[in-house]
This record gives sequence, C-alpha cells and structure tokens, in this order.
Amino acid sequence: MATLKVQRPNGTKDVVPSQMYKWNTVEALVKSHAEAYGFKEIRIPTFESTSLFVRSVGDTTDVVQKEMYSVSATGDEGYTLRPEGTAGTIRALIENGLLNDGLPQKLFYVLSCFRHEKPQAGRLREFHQFGVEMAGTKDPRADAEVISLAKSILDVAGLRNIQLNINSIGCPECRAQYQQALKDYFTPHIDKLCDTCHTRLEKNPLRLLDCKSEICSEIAKDAPSILDHLCDDCRGHFEKLQGYLTAMGIEYKINDRIVRGLDYYTKTVFEFVSEDIGSQGTVCGGGRYDGLIETLSDKPCPALGFGMGLERLILTMENQGVEFAEEESCDIYIGSMGDAAAVKAMQICRALRADGVRAECDVVGRSVRAQMKYADKLGAKFSVVIGDSELEAGKAALKDMKSGEQNDIPLDDRFGSVFNALLISRALEDDGLEDALGGLLSE
Repeated sequence: MATLKVQRPNGTKDVVPSQMYKWNTVEALVKSHAEAYGFKEIRIPTFESTSLFVRSVGDTTDVVQKEMYSVSATGDEGYTLRPEGTAGTIRALIENGLLNDGLPQKLFYVLSCFRHEKPQAGRLREFHQFGVEMAGTKDPRADAEVISLAKSILDVAGLRNIQLNINSIGCPECRAQYQQALKDYFTPHIDKLCDTCHTRLEKNPLRLLDCKSEICSEIAKDAPSILDHLCDDCRGHFEKLQGYLTAMGIEYKINDRIVRGLDYYTKTVFEFVSEDIGSQGTVCGGGRYDGLIETLSDKPCPALGFGMGLERLILTMENQGVEFAEEESCDIYIGSMGDAAAVKAMQICRALRADGVRAECDVVGRSVRAQMKYADKLGAKFSVVIGDSELEAGKAALKDMKSGEQNDIPLDDRFGSVFNALLISRALEDDGLEDALGGLLSE
C-alpha cells in the first residue's frame, strides 16, 4: 500500500511555534491601538450566505466572479467562506441591533479570509486580516480618524517608506456622470480590452481602472479623473479630509486611480503602500461605504473602515529588518534523578506555573544529561537538578544557564518566591535585589 503524502493546500501557510512570536507581536500591536481609539472586538462566522457577498462586494468584482470559495450541504442554502471582513461584520452589526446603541459603533476584528487567487509573496488563498469598521457618522473627521489609526499602527511597527494614497470616488449621484465619461472613453478601445473588461464596460466601468491586465492598465492611464466629476458635497468632504490629515501631520498623496476592488465603497478610499513586498504592495486599504448598511437593511447609515493584511504587514517588517518582540522561552527547567525527585519536580512545576512561571520538567524518562540538553534547546533561563541528596538536604543548586552562576534554593514553599525574585533580579540586572535574597536563602 502506497504511503499517503499529505501536504498543506496550495496558497496556505503553517505558522510553526518558532515563528509564532511574530504573529503575537503584530496581533498585540493592532489590538492595543484599536482599543486606544475606542474600537471593540467582534468575532463573526467563517462562512456567510453567498448572497451577502454578492449584494455587498458586488457581482462584477473579481472577488465574486473569480475568487470566492462557496460550499453547500444537503438541505442548506449556499454559503461562502468569507473573502473579506466588512460584509460579515456589518451583517452582525445589523442583526444584533448594535445600531440601536450609541453611535458611532466602532468595531475591530482579527480573522482569516479566503480567496482563490494565484499564490505569490504577500498573497495567499487563506490570509489573515485585521480590520476596523465605524458605523453612524458621515463626518470627514471619522475618515481622518481611521486613517490615523492605521498610520499609528504602521509607525509603531517601525515601518519605513510607507506611502499613504487617498482618493474620492464620489457618491452614487456624481459617480453616475463619471461612469458615463468612462464609457465614452473606453468604448473606442473595446477591441483591445480583456474579456472581463468587456462586461465591466457595460455593468460597472469603474472596475476598468482596477484591471490587472497590462493592456487595460495602459489604456486606463489616460482615462478621465473622478476628481473632475465630484459633486459639491463629495468635493467638500474630500477637501476637509485633507485638511484634517494635514493638521495631524499625516503626509499623503492624492491618487485618482485608487478605486479599491469592492463595489460598496463611496467617497473616501485610501491605501498604505510599501515598495518592499513586490507587486502586492498594499499593506492596508479602506474607505467609506455609506450605502452598504442600507443595501443590507433598508435603513440608511453611513459607515467606513479598513482592512490590514497581517501576512503583508509581517512580510514588510521582515524585509525592512524590523525587530519583533522577543519570543518568550522557558524560565526554569527542573531536572530529576529517581522516582521521588520526579514527583517533587512535578509538584514544583505545578506551583510555579500557577504563578505564571514557564516551568518544565522531564516527562520522557531521560537521563540527567539528556534533560539538560533538552533544557538548552528550550532556551531555559535557569535549571535545577533534584536527586535523593537534594531531597534529603531540602535544597538544590539553581543554575543561571547564561552566566553559569549557581545559588542554593530551598525545595519547600519558599521555592516560588525565591525563584521569582531571582527572575526579577535578572530582568532588571539588579545586584542589590539579588543580594537582598541572602537573608531569605539562609533562613
């Protein structure tokens, strides 16, 4: 019988323990900043009704036409693994009555998303996204606030050479005129457009500006600018946003070709772009979607937000040599010789762990030498070996694995307090604190 070769699916990635500290760093960073800005965490299902994404994301988008993973089970309606976080979050906000509470509602999430795309650096078929959504305000100050939050995260992450691009794609009224201007421009080039853009030209000409085809992109370079077709309200909103960004010291570039890839956007759209992760350079993108809640609930309510790809954020940090928070290692390894010592080691480990100490002991039956080799692999800060003589004396030699220095430590109820004090002493490099332990150790 042939051996079954099992591999992870194409376009997915394992995060092994040795790399997990990078994820812990960025997840702690984004959550703390979101909370500082008044956003509260929400968790939503991994899959939603397919119709939710068709209605919100748009049936002419690449996401809906080419990239969604749809599933079904006998007796169920069609479901789709979420390709992005906004639609499901807004559905949850509506269904759970959060719009009846104080406005604006400010939510954030960290979740996995799924898109059937060609895997490459910075683009996976399962990827992880940090996102924020704010519902209940049409004021451009809200736009400036979510952009400020994204900028703060990228700054604290230590990223360099990140360009903020902003644009306005108008409201349904002024966009209708712009759509016609795009039709007038692209129609003479229809024979050169890709097949997908033939459909877009009739249903949603704005999507032509987002086409990845080199030929279509070249044609689109001379297309009319949305900024020349904004109504007074949209123009005023965009100008106020620029004023708020300037007042906060946030540099930006106006890029009238940003349309984002999803149909629900209105007015403000923005992207933070890096040159250090290849063609997939957008680390964060978002904007306003004032019509989405009404589309899903028939109740008008303005909203906005952004999504930040965590894989891309980590990849950019790695490429720029940014340091991540150091991975926490084992605080103490308690070695043992003999059955009685093994029991004592387990008792001490349990007590230390209850106090938050990362403690390990032998659960394999290794020799003392093999146990110490394993302690080295764990990166243990301290080690102690307990045998019959140590049990009889009521104390053992605690070894600093870095310096080799040893101190006797009692094998009774004082073990935890003495060890925690030594940990603090090492962390603070405080010789005075260590000297002060002399009295406790000699009791």
